[in-house]
Amino acid sequence: MKRVWIDTDMGFDDLAAVLTVAQTPGWRIDGLSLVAGNAPLEVVIDNALRSAAYFGWDFPIHAGCARPLAGELVTAQNILGADAMGSAGRSLPPARAALTDVDAVGALGRYLAAAGEPVALLALGPLTNIATLLRQRPELAARITPLMWMGGSAGPGNHTAAAEFNAAVDPEAINAVLDAGVPLQMVGLDACRQVRVHAADADALRALGTDKAEVLADLLLGYVRIASSDGSLPMALYDPSAAAALVAPGCMRLRPAHVVAECQGEHTRGMTVVEWRVPRRAAANAQVASVADEALLRRVVLDALAQAARAA
Repeated sequence: MKRVWIDTDMGFDDLAAVLTVAQTPGWRIDGLSLVAGNAPLEVVIDNALRSAAYFGWDFPIHAGCARPLAGELVTAQNILGADAMGSAGRSLPPARAALTDVDAVGALGRYLAAAGEPVALLALGPLTNIATLLRQRPELAARITPLMWMGGSAGPGNHTAAAEFNAAVDPEAINAVLDAGVPLQMVGLDACRQVRVHAADADALRALGTDKAEVLADLLLGYVRIASSDGSLPMALYDPSAAAALVAPGCMRLRPAHVVAECQGEHTRGMTVVEWRVPRRAAANAQVASVADEALLRRVVLDALAQAARAA
């Protein structure tokens, strides 16, 4: 059984990513740590606890950092809605699971220290929790293999012309993680934009006829409508692509590169500068996704959502 800890700023595509792992045979989620990003921490907590109650998750959920290492929190609520889970109809029911009383940084530290062998981390938001832990306990970097992160870009950004959103929220955290020597696998915008979901995918979920299918279909259609208000255009699949790359490694081609986050630039703060010319120009410190197998990625994610929709 392969083990993973997931760190997330829970919005809809984060939920789809968690379900992708949870529904993949041979994988076990050992814990979920929450970080501010898509929305303020209290909204992220509410989304995670409602998701856990609805889908019957039994792993512990821990609240983490409410703001980045430096500067003020920037959220994506202007794009994703106040709850970061825009829907075309129904939303998650209000019932909530329990939040553990152990903070995310402390819980993740104890988890890594107790692990008999290095374990995988899947990060779906800003890297604040993980950077905070590694600043306190740098020896734990050796316990992580790999850190699969949906964030950054080897090309243009989305939050700004230069910066992808998760990177823009906390670029200092990216550099702290890289400086700690964690084996980072970066699944950025340019890779994720090769994978698209459509309104027809929501229709296929709805056709399953269960309550969970209806809710997931409405949430997926709300997500697709980020690209076009009528759902006529496809939407890039972000966090679930990183989850699929973890559980089905053939989904993504990864290349060695040297990555550094820009923290000072007036117009480029949050840019992930990717130097592909390794080792000639720099030593590789990350593996960066470059080519996605769209058909395989879609199958992994959409099959997982269908399984979750059918579950009692």
